Amino acid sequence: MNATAAPPRLVILLLALAGFASMASMRVTDAMLPALSQAFARPVADVAQNITLFAIAYGVMQLAYGPLGDRHGTLRVIGLATLACAVGALGSALAESLPMLLLFRTLNGATAAAIIPLSMAWVGDNVPYEQRQVTLAHMLSGAVLGLISGQVAGGFLADTLGWQAAFMLLTLLFLGAGGLLLTTLHRQPQLSPPKADQGRIAFFSRIREVLLISRARRILALVFLEGIAAFGALAFVASHLYTRLDVSLTQAGLMVALFGVGGLIFAALARPLVARLGEPGLAAGGGVLMGLGFIGLALASLPTLATASAFAAGLGFYMMHSTLQINATQMAPAMRGTAMAVFAGCLFLGQSVGVSLGGLVLRLADSLWLLAGAGLWLLALGLAFAWLLRQWHGERATAAIAS
Repeated sequence: MNATAAPPRLVILLLALAGFASMASMRVTDAMLPALSQAFARPVADVAQNITLFAIAYGVMQLAYGPLGDRHGTLRVIGLATLACAVGALGSALAESLPMLLLFRTLNGATAAAIIPLSMAWVGDNVPYEQRQVTLAHMLSGAVLGLISGQVAGGFLADTLGWQAAFMLLTLLFLGAGGLLLTTLHRQPQLSPPKADQGRIAFFSRIREVLLISRARRILALVFLEGIAAFGALAFVASHLYTRLDVSLTQAGLMVALFGVGGLIFAALARPLVARLGEPGLAAGGGVLMGLGFIGLALASLPTLATASAFAAGLGFYMMHSTLQINATQMAPAMRGTAMAVFAGCLFLGQSVGVSLGGLVLRLADSLWLLAGAGLWLLALGLAFAWLLRQWHGERATAAIAS
């Protein structure tokens, strides 16, 4: 498909639906950690391993899905992986012990790994750079809605029908999204043609080529550090509010869901914000908002303050992360599927490290210190990214003048 043509709205919608299910499954256990702790008679830090294992599997499997997408067509791989996610979600719903839950959550992470990074790669292949950040923001609004819905539904269903109901709902979502995507591709195979001329799938050689690019290494390091602090801390926010503010799991999930609402606001305002602030402004502003947001969540003594802080942290995250994404789509244009998969892998491997570190902090100190530390980390990271972007833009302008 020609990158100068507008991508079919139906494909963007289906990718958003698959992304919705993927992010909902990733965040669904955040608000239900206390309920899982009671159900399996294990500490919160132990049941939080389901988030860690999901993220590890998600990150590691990027090594496979990137090259597979480059070889067989991104949409085809996304559709098949989305159907496979239903197995992990159904197994999680039926799990009768913590080890079984951990097993199926790992499977869910391994299969969900294909959806969002390959969706971004498809947009990168089919949308010109000038329109790409806005298109990505619109498509990823589905993922943001999934993040919101996963956190809210996880807490609400744990309080009402039981935590298993959330996984049954996810099973239906994955079946619907995957089936519709593969049906659309069957009718319009030109949307994602296989690249048969690329030869065998050279997993490590493709990844090595991406890592040889200096700018790519810096972007990957930044997103890894972002994942440690942002997603690692986010996993414990609902439990922190549940304990600190003495609210229900449903209320805690609703407050944390404002993180995702911040992302939706960014998606709605992406065009004017990109034009007004530019990439360095988005990175710096995002880092400041995330820092203040997580520190506010740590110290909040009222639900209204926690809600406002979650919104600020979410808006800041999507301001900075979308800027990382747009730069990542240009890391290695000839191997965009692999590059975006490695990018997503670094983000979620960072999350797995962050959740593990968070569990360690919770054994030694209060969750207040965990969230406040993450806020300071993200503030510094945003400012560092903005400085790098100014350097890169200066180099690009100098090269343009010289040519």
